[in-house]
Amino acid sequence: MARNLYVTAMEPQSGKSVVALGLAELLSGRVERFGFFRPIVPRRSDSQLELVGARYEARTAYALTDDEATRVEGYEEERKRVVEAYKTLEADCDFVLCEGTDFTGAAPALDFGLNADLANELGAAVLVVVTGRSPEEAAAAVDAAQGGLHTKGCTLFGVVVNRVPASAVEAVAARVGELTSELIAVIPEDGELAHPTVAEVADALEANVLFDARGTLGRDVREVRVAAMSVDHFIDHLVDGTLVVVPGDRPDILLACLASADSGAIPAVAGVVLTGGYPPSPTVLRLLEHAPFPVLEVPLLTHEATAAITGIRPLLRASDDRKIATALGVFEAAVDTAELGRRLDVERPARVTPIMFEYELIERAKAAPRRIVLPEGDDDRILRAADILLRRGVAELTILGTPDAVMARGGALGLDLDGADVVEPLTSPKRDEFASLYFELRKHKGATEEYAYDRVTDPSYFGTMMVHTGAADGMVSGASHTTADTIRPAFEIIRARKGVSVVSSVFLMCLPDRVLVYGDCAVNPKPDTAQLADIAVSSAETAATFGIEPRVAMLSYSTGESGKGEDVDRVREATELVRSRTDLPVEGPIQYDAAVDASVARLKLPESDVAGRATVFVFPDLESGNVAYKAVQRSANAVAVGPVLQGLNKPVNDLSRGCTVPDIVSTVAITAIQAQAAS
Repeated sequence: MARNLYVTAMEPQSGKSVVALGLAELLSGRVERFGFFRPIVPRRSDSQLELVGARYEARTAYALTDDEATRVEGYEEERKRVVEAYKTLEADCDFVLCEGTDFTGAAPALDFGLNADLANELGAAVLVVVTGRSPEEAAAAVDAAQGGLHTKGCTLFGVVVNRVPASAVEAVAARVGELTSELIAVIPEDGELAHPTVAEVADALEANVLFDARGTLGRDVREVRVAAMSVDHFIDHLVDGTLVVVPGDRPDILLACLASADSGAIPAVAGVVLTGGYPPSPTVLRLLEHAPFPVLEVPLLTHEATAAITGIRPLLRASDDRKIATALGVFEAAVDTAELGRRLDVERPARVTPIMFEYELIERAKAAPRRIVLPEGDDDRILRAADILLRRGVAELTILGTPDAVMARGGALGLDLDGADVVEPLTSPKRDEFASLYFELRKHKGATEEYAYDRVTDPSYFGTMMVHTGAADGMVSGASHTTADTIRPAFEIIRARKGVSVVSSVFLMCLPDRVLVYGDCAVNPKPDTAQLADIAVSSAETAATFGIEPRVAMLSYSTGESGKGEDVDRVREATELVRSRTDLPVEGPIQYDAAVDASVARLKLPESDVAGRATVFVFPDLESGNVAYKAVQRSANAVAVGPVLQGLNKPVNDLSRGCTVPDIVSTVAITAIQAQAAS
């Protein structure tokens, strides 16, 4: 029988979906077969079902739409339909999180009663979400919720007071704590979650998206301005994130919007809605084609469009990584997730899925945040990832670049980078110190003081010097630089740890049911015996750092004593060297099938403790390792996280130039965890 929990609210606009998303994030990291259920949804394409299903690969279901529910004959039949849909989902899940109705009817009390009845029908305890602007208002809401649930005979799991003014959080927590021992959290209001995105505006208005700068439809609409004044007065009233509603025959306003995007001195608009059916001139259209914000077109008159926009209700959508990060950051900052996990009483399964592993990365990084330097402040992906990392509290960040340019670009992209330090290497007070240190480190290689003074202005070198001196705990680079650009400064400045003869790399291969470690697939072309042994030891240490029990397979085309030759002998000698230096469980030479498949292992190496159970795979050379990880990644639909550099005194990690924003977020989390382990 699956365990479950029912999340409901007392009224509309309570932030119930933020709480449900926070719970889904927690449960997805602990439950292998996670289900998400909504009894009644506004329409078939429900954004919350789509979000949880896509983000967590959850099994999802609903019973009825609002329209279907109104056509069901009788309350009992409605409840029967909900139970049938739920039971079908439950049969395939270990835990089902249920999120109640959205209070779209005229009487919220009826919705609350319906949700209480449905929770009882599904055998689920209830987590109730209430709101309160003051201690008295919150206390009244909690008292009403507890009374209503008690009258219905519900089991109360907990109470969340949401959307509380930040200044009132402590007072609300104290007052509500007097009423109930089941208080889970008091969550402060976050204004950004109340803002619709430009994409939501486009959907609501059924607008024609005339131009769409990549990724900008997800910008928040923080203000709406009707441009019915002269340009100078219009600019005076602009704020960052303004959606400008303007007739299409106002080229002066459109040009002012374009100027705001690039000036850095004028607040950047979130987008433009052209009204009235007046098309801009061909010349203005050519300019708008290159606008760094979306341009929408509607046939509505200006006042009609403005009225429709102000009535849009923002939703959490699967495509909006930034708003999801905001919601999770707000939830996790207010909720003791460790205690909540204990109360849910969900045991972690032996199998680790990619989603569970990625959840653990974020949680471990957040537990003791480290400062990570990002040298590529001119790359939009880095800025987008920085925004998400700051919202989730994953790490403290230093971004290298010209502060005005970085902040202006962040504003143009609708990002909040205020929590990051932005440093310009060329003008930094640390330039002299770093140049002196670099000169001392490299003068034996012919470096001059003048060369050192210029060299440390390179962002990769400046960032590496920050790590070397302790101004940062780790560095992540490579989105717009080559691997050599990233790791050369690390080799020159940070260098290998004592006792490590070679810096190497691993990929963390997230398969559907486990996480394996592959090394070295990115750095060393043809390691010798000692280097191969070092790679094995370093890879095992990396595995342990990320919670993977290391059982090391030294791979070859031969297993045991069956093969001879220089390459096999090198692997055999490296295996013996590992055994002489450590007590790691290690086997080699061994073929991949014998290392990973228990049935093959019983035939080829029946006495081995590693064969058939290996978690760390050390390839004999770069060619075989690189081919293997890419083959597994593409053929087994595995997530390959890395390359993760290992063996350095302090962590520096390289990104692929084709990396995505989630790749950057994961790599920063990995680097932070490595920094935690090194401290």
